[in-house]
Amino acid sequence: MAGPDSNSSREILRFDMGMQQRRTVLALINRSAQGSITDTEARRHVPAILLVKLFLIMPETVLNVFGTMWAFCGDLIVCPYEGHFSRTVIEALVIFNWALFGLAIFGLALVFDPLGSSSYHEVQETPSAGESLRHRKVTSVWQRRFRWVFCWVRSDEHGHEAFQQVAALLSSLFRSTDLVPSDVLAGCVLLRVKQKKETREMRRIQMLADDDPKYTTDVNRIFSMAPRWMNLEEARHFLRLSMAAYGWPFVLYRYCATGIFRLLTEVTCCSCFRSKTTVVTDDNCCLCHLAGVKYISRIKEQNILFASFRNHVFELPFCVIADHKTSNIVIAIRGSISLRDVFTDLTATSERFEADGLPPDAMAHKGMMFGARYIYRRLKEAGIVDKALILYPEYGLVLTGHSLGAGVAALLAIIMRPKYPDLKVYAFSAPAGVLSREAARVTESFVFTVGVGDDFVMRMGVDSIENVRTGIIQTLHASRLPKYRILLNGFGYALFGVPPGDLESTWKNDDLENTPGTSPLLSRRPVPTVAASTEAALLSRHIGVRRFSKTRLFTPGKILHIVSRKKTKAERKAGTGGPSFEMRWATAEDFMEFKIMPKMLVDHLPENVYKTLDTILVEQKNNASEII
Repeated sequence: MAGPDSNSSREILRFDMGMQQRRTVLALINRSAQGSITDTEARRHVPAILLVKLFLIMPETVLNVFGTMWAFCGDLIVCPYEGHFSRTVIEALVIFNWALFGLAIFGLALVFDPLGSSSYHEVQETPSAGESLRHRKVTSVWQRRFRWVFCWVRSDEHGHEAFQQVAALLSSLFRSTDLVPSDVLAGCVLLRVKQKKETREMRRIQMLADDDPKYTTDVNRIFSMAPRWMNLEEARHFLRLSMAAYGWPFVLYRYCATGIFRLLTEVTCCSCFRSKTTVVTDDNCCLCHLAGVKYISRIKEQNILFASFRNHVFELPFCVIADHKTSNIVIAIRGSISLRDVFTDLTATSERFEADGLPPDAMAHKGMMFGARYIYRRLKEAGIVDKALILYPEYGLVLTGHSLGAGVAALLAIIMRPKYPDLKVYAFSAPAGVLSREAARVTESFVFTVGVGDDFVMRMGVDSIENVRTGIIQTLHASRLPKYRILLNGFGYALFGVPPGDLESTWKNDDLENTPGTSPLLSRRPVPTVAASTEAALLSRHIGVRRFSKTRLFTPGKILHIVSRKKTKAERKAGTGGPSFEMRWATAEDFMEFKIMPKMLVDHLPENVYKTLDTILVEQKNNASEII
């Protein structure tokens, strides 16, 4: 039996240990907040404080064990003076302490760098020497993390290859940078401020030069030189079919409160025991994915000729639809919605792509190319396209998709075009890194790409992300603010519109572009800009010249870029509206730079693209009726 004196001594000791832990944490917070992100000298005492913190964890763990025995093991330790309320409080405190201990271990495992030894940094890395030791080690670490965290993906046929490719990409991007996620976030905030400043300066120069505006609100003028099939009316229609390919998750996302009830009207209960007019594979027993396709597309089930909802790495769901409204057989390919799709996206190295009509040295996004070949194989095995065109001989063939689905649709069209030369592609928010430049030019005659605003996916290729990495490193070195002030200013600006004046005056050198960057924290080596680099080297120790992909990839198709139109001073004064959007024909080179913008995610969402197209068409119709 434990007496009151022993219990009191234990609680006093526990209280003293808790106070020591709090003092250590406060000291750690205080020292960690000193200096700018790359000023490690100001935080030279942090390692010693961390060692003290780790040392105090051991006696705290022992006390937690005794506290657990006292609170939950009544047959081992009995206290005659305990009350019900006191016992409940002690039990809650013990559970809370174990939760904190678990979070500390989890955080340590999360941020622990197994390659932190200085011996790895002394290894000479040269392209001629082959793959470096550090690159192999970093790639191996990322692969091991993927196998543990995404264990269900490992069983996929191409899961191991995807893990290897994505691990190599992350090694190329972040090897030897010594950046933690909060550093990257702070760098993005600073880079956003820098890009905004550059944009203002560019607009000022354009106003002084009195350049003609690149964008126009005249839809008829825009499409006067385009083929007839490239029009916003059909683009809006096929975008709806692209959204339908997302299935039931998209319905629940769009209608959070009523999505289930909307699907109930379209599901087929116990379909395993019923005859079906549609060939459906890899859906559940109630055909929930098919129900989502029917609800979003507003197409009857008998007109959905084939639907595959198999979703593995490099294997995307798609539907084949007989679209009587436009007299086309439509292949709608789903975009990214699962973690498997993310691995397909991130398998972004350039791979040789051979097809009739392409230049001999054509390259393509490896993950999307595998996805296109998978869908082509499934279509060929089922023979569904030929059967549909025999059933509807006067119909055309259209491929459509959003995001990842748009890139795969463009590559699939290249593969199918020798057999179906008149096919067309409607691609929405297509990624930047799909095809090499000459191959992308070939697609301009049969791929119609639509992008809205600051869509980040249309600017996100391997090269642009590598440039962002270099830009983040340079801005972090040029900043003199501590990390917590950068993040607080960034959140205040993003959430509440607080002016970022503190961030705009943070630079050590006003002419940041003329300030050479350096690799942060680990060393002070110069980081040359990407423009100064003539060769890409995967194993280069210089961050700015390191390149993962040998060939820069571009957005496919003829690109229509739509942006929000700012009202003129006269319109604001008169309180009139005017067109909400303006547009222009863009080139793939216009999307080479990744820009950190407030609406870059919203502008990528398919429902926002659909709303934009719908608004333009409604305003055009209203203007035409007013003229009449």
